[in-house]
Amino acid sequence: MTLTLPLQAEPITRETFWQITPVGEVVFYYLAVVTVFVFAWGVYSRFERYTRGTDDWFERLDDLPGRVARAAKIVASNEKQFNRDLVGGIMHAFILWGFLTLLIGTTILAIDLDIWTKALGQPSFFVGDFYLSYSLVMDAMGFLFVIGVGIALWRRYADRKERLWGKHTDWEDDFLVWSLFLLGVGGYVTEGLRILGTSATRDVSFETVSFVGWFVKDVFQAGGMDPAMANAVYPLAWWSHAILAFVFIAAIPYAKPFHMISSFANIVTADEKAGKRLPGIPADLDADTGADSIDSFSWKELLDQDACTKCGRCSAVCPANASGRNLDPRDVILDLKAYREDVDAGGEEKPIIADGGDSVIAAETMESCMACMACMDACPVEIEHLKSFTRLNRQLTDTGEIKPSVQDVFQNLMQKGNTFGDAPRKRADWADELEFELTDVREEEVEYLWYVGDYPSYDERNKKVARSLARLLKEADVSFGILFDDEKYDGNDIRRVGEEFLFLELAGHHVETWNECDFEKIVCTDPHSYNTFKNEYPEVDFEEFADDPMMPFEIEGFWNESGDVDVLHWTQAVEELVTGGKLPLDGTELEYTVTYHDPCHLGRYNDEYEAPRELVRATGCDLYEMPRNRANSFCCGGGGGGLWMDLEEETKPSEERLREALEDTEAGSGIEKFVVACPMCMTMYEDGRKTGGFEDDIEIVDIAELLIEALDTKGVTVSDASGAAAPADD
Repeated sequence: MTLTLPLQAEPITRETFWQITPVGEVVFYYLAVVTVFVFAWGVYSRFERYTRGTDDWFERLDDLPGRVARAAKIVASNEKQFNRDLVGGIMHAFILWGFLTLLIGTTILAIDLDIWTKALGQPSFFVGDFYLSYSLVMDAMGFLFVIGVGIALWRRYADRKERLWGKHTDWEDDFLVWSLFLLGVGGYVTEGLRILGTSATRDVSFETVSFVGWFVKDVFQAGGMDPAMANAVYPLAWWSHAILAFVFIAAIPYAKPFHMISSFANIVTADEKAGKRLPGIPADLDADTGADSIDSFSWKELLDQDACTKCGRCSAVCPANASGRNLDPRDVILDLKAYREDVDAGGEEKPIIADGGDSVIAAETMESCMACMACMDACPVEIEHLKSFTRLNRQLTDTGEIKPSVQDVFQNLMQKGNTFGDAPRKRADWADELEFELTDVREEEVEYLWYVGDYPSYDERNKKVARSLARLLKEADVSFGILFDDEKYDGNDIRRVGEEFLFLELAGHHVETWNECDFEKIVCTDPHSYNTFKNEYPEVDFEEFADDPMMPFEIEGFWNESGDVDVLHWTQAVEELVTGGKLPLDGTELEYTVTYHDPCHLGRYNDEYEAPRELVRATGCDLYEMPRNRANSFCCGGGGGGLWMDLEEETKPSEERLREALEDTEAGSGIEKFVVACPMCMTMYEDGRKTGGFEDDIEIVDIAELLIEALDTKGVTVSDASGAAAPADD
């Protein structure tokens, strides 16, 4: 007769070091201490390296609690990952929250085992309902973690998502994704073996709350494994899991997993106006503001390099990259990082950027950048590409390695004050065809100081836009005026190609001139002017340059206490006038089918998306959105000096954008007009319309021209003005 002994009734818990000998425990704790030391030393070394970077121009640690809270919100919500990639967002959310839950769960277990029970001598709280709740949560979140890593594996190796594979793809990428996957799966394998192994001596029915581990146990049983076999295999599985965990933790500061730390730090220290405003230069002319060596870069720029996860989102949205130009934003950041690490390891130094020869970055790469900020908008860890790119461009400018066409622009600005090289006295000639005279803001008080800009002043196509806008302002019966020959180029784009001193001279001239005028608001035709007046002019400390004979400006008291003046893009000003009933557009029906292109400097730079659309709708046009709209808009190719350069490219950005309008919008080839709100966009798209063969398919119009046509259909005319000041003679 065989007697069957009843299973022992034990507390609802599990033994942490089940099947591990006392010697094994000692070895485990020794490896844990070594791991923590290696990890801590690596993190210290990384941050110590940042301290050797130059000082950053912007305040990065003001309101630190608020910065940390903002970063926590961005990271916890995964909002950046969901942008433009739903599957990628879900994948990262599962991995992040699964990993954090497993980390917190392991920390709780360590507190109970090593502090609460051993150090303080208290009974374990890792029992009963707490244990059951703990097991359920850990299994559920761990399951999401494994699913998330599984999606990552599929996208990288099966689907081979193009943006995940690049110049710097290496073992680090494989190590990160496979180690996470093996840690997740290994945890369940270990759990399943433990449940099966202990089932011979105790009632384990409560372990069903660990539903994944229970499922693994069932799979093992179905495969013929019994408790004795599980007992024998368990130590090997446990040690494999533990050692992999130690290796992963120790490797974090030395490989791609460091982004878990550096990315959060990067978001905490991000500049909310990054790209919109660029770093200034000190009055000390000998200061290194370029990229003479890797030590020229600021600590934040070094942190940017380490924060990069190689996700390729910046590469995927870059219009220069899409056009076949020699630029991949990710590669620039990672090339700089690779060179820094090589030099730190004793490697040979070489030029950071040069036109030809052996350099880290080719001059052609930076010449290809359109300064559209698409890379920064897409980056989930808020890398400030334009800040590093500007440093590289300044180096090219300082060494004279810039294209002749750009040198001509600089020469025109120094001699004539405009990028065309035309006479300043002709700046307001575009207004000769108006039926009324424009006010000289230098002589009369006005509500709006209208900064017309270079292209509306000198380019024939954009002169029509300027006249349309002048008629709109006149019809609205607001007082406005221009600076005539005292208006010069705004400086926005020459600053982005590296010419800082000429930018300062132009800014000083304008602010000094504005000081002598009486107006309430500045209204800009060009979003580029709007951006630099709003975000960059207030940052210039002209007193720093008081002793510089090249900057003979006496500027005091122009900026108000908040550091800025009321600067508007014309669509914002006119939208206010339409809303206020000053422009009679009610009931207008132009009946065109149109699409609208968001200019980079109005949209991505300054978050103005609705005012232009409201004006288009006010004309009665049927507005269809292109797939890439608002913050995801595709640059025309004219920014960052692109308008002045002839670069080799497979497809012009303007041609690609027009193709998108005609083929990818819901209206398709039914789109009649391509609507813009930027003089540079007008120029680039008129060119793309010709070179791309779209002349018979679509018309390029500015919103101002649509509005004038809408007013004309209602019989509204602007009569001659009396008493207005005539243009100043030169």
